[in-house]
Amino acid sequence: MKVFESELRRYLQFIKLEKGLAENSVNSYENDLNRYLKFISEEIRVNDLSGITLTHIEQYLDVLTELGLTVSSIARNISSIRSFHEFLIVEGFSEANPAELMELPKKAKKLPEILDPEEVGRILDAPDREKNAGIRDAAIIECLYATGMRVSELVDLQTDRLFFEIGFIRVIGKGNKERLVPVGEIAQQSIEHYLEVARPHFLNQDNPEKAKNKLFLNQRGGPLTRMSIWNIVNRYADEAGIKKNVYPHIFRHSFATHLLEGGADLRAVQEMLGHVSIITTEIYTHVDRSLLHQVHKQFHPRA
Repeated sequence: MKVFESELRRYLQFIKLEKGLAENSVNSYENDLNRYLKFISEEIRVNDLSGITLTHIEQYLDVLTELGLTVSSIARNISSIRSFHEFLIVEGFSEANPAELMELPKKAKKLPEILDPEEVGRILDAPDREKNAGIRDAAIIECLYATGMRVSELVDLQTDRLFFEIGFIRVIGKGNKERLVPVGEIAQQSIEHYLEVARPHFLNQDNPEKAKNKLFLNQRGGPLTRMSIWNIVNRYADEAGIKKNVYPHIFRHSFATHLLEGGADLRAVQEMLGHVSIITTEIYTHVDRSLLHQVHKQFHPRA
């Protein structure tokens, strides 16, 4: 992104001094545009601002949509990009605004809602952690939010895929593709507490093989189903007084949104979610493991 650093700095100075935007607004613009320009230079490989086209911007917005950003977040990103390109015209860096014809997304009829960190916290406070079921349920929800994994990946999770000595979980995703996802200290402690205190009570002593090494078990010692996870999440959302439609996948959307809204690297979030890059669809975008850990720790609300 360094190729565009000078122009971005001038723009941020402009909106701060000339337009008088508040510090929080300037920070939001900076996060949005840093991520956008990094995508343009590294994924699209365009190093001239005048070479950016509407197609390039649409490709970028497709990635944000795939990652589960809300309509309002997408709209704000479009506004940031459009305003930046208008500035480039005024300053003589570009002759046209490729974002000029972009329409702000209409309010979707049934797009999934996102939980804010406070709502996630209320849900996580709901399980009774003095009881085995509550210890298990808290670990499940902590895991969903800390890793962004799909519910199908969660029910398939096995105890030998926990690499807590390095702070990662090995997740088997779509197409049997594997990825390492940072888990964060709070979720790790919650899962370790469940393994030590509660899981032994769920094991079927007469038939321990029934668990098949699965991490999260039901009262009969078998693996939990997707519907069981759905019911668990729904129950605690109700107890926490959350009025939104809460289901397991909302934690995946919230995970991605909270990281990106905080300024996390786009490719790192893609890697954690197990998404294929839309530009190089034949391979995964590999990111150094230490970077994933750093991004998760810096930007996840419960890391």
